[in-house]
Amino acid sequence: MLELLFCSLLTILPDYLFRRYGQGRRIGKEITLYSVWFELRWGITACAMLTIGLITVVFYNHPSTTNATLFFRAVPIMPENRGKVAEVFVGLSGRVEKGAPIFRLDSSVQEAAAETARRRIAETEAALVVARSDLASSESKIQEARSDLQQAQDELRTKQELMRRNANVVAQREIERLEVRVAGKEAAVNSATAARDTAQIRISTQLPAERDSAQADLALAQIDIDKTVIRAGFTGRVEQFALRAGDLVNPNMRAGGVLIPEEAGRSSLQAGFSQIEAQIMKVGMVAEATCVSKPWVIIPMVVTGLQDFIAAGQFRGGEQLIDVQQIARPGTILTFLEPLYPDGLDGVTPGSSCIVNAYSSNHDRIEAKDTGSVKRVALHAVDAVGLVHAMILRIQALLLPIQTLVFSGH
Repeated sequence: MLELLFCSLLTILPDYLFRRYGQGRRIGKEITLYSVWFELRWGITACAMLTIGLITVVFYNHPSTTNATLFFRAVPIMPENRGKVAEVFVGLSGRVEKGAPIFRLDSSVQEAAAETARRRIAETEAALVVARSDLASSESKIQEARSDLQQAQDELRTKQELMRRNANVVAQREIERLEVRVAGKEAAVNSATAARDTAQIRISTQLPAERDSAQADLALAQIDIDKTVIRAGFTGRVEQFALRAGDLVNPNMRAGGVLIPEEAGRSSLQAGFSQIEAQIMKVGMVAEATCVSKPWVIIPMVVTGLQDFIAAGQFRGGEQLIDVQQIARPGTILTFLEPLYPDGLDGVTPGSSCIVNAYSSNHDRIEAKDTGSVKRVALHAVDAVGLVHAMILRIQALLLPIQTLVFSGH
């Protein structure tokens, strides 16, 4: 409407003035409701063409969109394992601090596993005591076996010396018996030594390994016990939390509620502009926004990021081919905007719908030395018509509460 009124001042009004004062035609006489087209056809045609051109220039170089909102992250509240709710620490909705417990699952199975691991550790410690006692006993048996071996060897040497001096003093059978006895004593020493080595291996390797394994099982059981208490990963608000003691929860089925971070949706705004604006939208562009949850306020913003892909073109591999005709609506260029001032989004509710205008600036091109005079004037005109869009946004901000409360039927 503003474009039409502006263009009519440059086309229809001069045409009418010429008809009225140049040709002497008067409204109600020569210029009537039925002859207005014939009398003012040049001004009306020029007005229509100029209005369409102006609207094209304004909307192309200074894009606008109503597809804008403050997206925020909602984290589902769910345990890692399924179980029965034993205790609930929050209500249906409320604020929670980071690390605060939200609810607790029944941990009887995990506590039983932890107690079993503790008993295994105690059993292993007792086995270490017994193994040390066996080691001491083995040392004593080795000493005893060595003494018996030494005695048998001395007796054998004595008999062998006597036989060497006088073969008739000692019988050959006696020598053989003593040799067999010495061999048996040596075997007894080896057996006692092996028993000692076995006891040492149990003390130094086997039992410590069993103890470490039991301690690892205890640590794992303690982790499982800790997992039964679901805590807030960050400071935020719990919403739609309907779990109560006795409910069964399963992470594969549904969440118990959602946890919204405290800063979610309060730092940036996301807007979807038409695909035709792909060549115009640039990082650093100045923009303005007005939101439904904060009417009658214009928020200065700046474009901080552009998504390189259009979401409508994505697909996942499957057993069916994708037909482009199946895309019902064309996608938009996702743009990220942040307020120029730190408190720019204060009072704007996360998730609120907004209207966003972005304004292109050709200052660098105008100041460039290789830009001609005609082109400079045209670029100045392009930047100047952004004022029309700024006025439209302010009119929208002014009428937004009336449109929402009166004409929307709410």
